[in-house]
Amino acid sequence: MILTTIETIPGRQISEHLGIVQGSSVRAKHMGKDIMAGFRNMVGGEMKGYTELLSETRQEATNRMVQEAEKLGADAILNVRYGTSAITAGAAEVLAYGTAVKLG
Repeated sequence: MILTTIETIPGRQISEHLGIVQGSSVRAKHMGKDIMAGFRNMVGGEMKGYTELLSETRQEATNRMVQEAEKLGADAILNVRYGTSAITAGAAEVLAYGTAVKLG
């Protein structure tokens, strides 16, 4: 599956638009990571626990988006975008979305 943030794939023709596909994942903070992040917040620097958490969440959302596109028979997902939102205190959602297409 080709994933791209642009609207076309250079050198390839789009033969069919299959529609918008999306995938999301909601993850909550681990209390231990939350405590360590609180300490890091006081002294500054990267909160590696949160960086890892969001990276894993983004990957899961991407995987779900790709699975949806595969069900439609897509060859590529164009104009891929990500969004995040707070669901509740300590939990966040990452949404991945784009346009599924067949290539000629």
